[in-house]
Amino acid sequence: MAVKMRLTRLGDKKSPTYRIVVVDSRKARDGEYIDKIGHYNPTAQPAEVVIDTEKAKDWLAKGVQPTETVRSLLLNAGVIEKSEKLSPSKTNPKKKKK
Repeated sequence: MAVKMRLTRLGDKKSPTYRIVVVDSRKARDGEYIDKIGHYNPTAQPAEVVIDTEKAKDWLAKGVQPTETVRSLLLNAGVIEKSEKLSPSKTNPKKKKK
């Protein structure tokens, strides 16, 4: 079973809020989740991020892979540290013409 830490959407149209959850990667985006880690409100000024650091560290120690967005939220909250090795970019760099 592939388990991920990702966002699930809540809120009305054009005013989203998100839960940071641990979920089986095969489940739907807003489907059933295993554990709730925190929440994220991007519409607030400044953006509101609340993360239970103990739960997050525990799940990361168990091998749960966060999505790119959740990884950046965890970095900003200080739950994980930025690694020296950067993840490969999703786009290929343009080749220079000679």
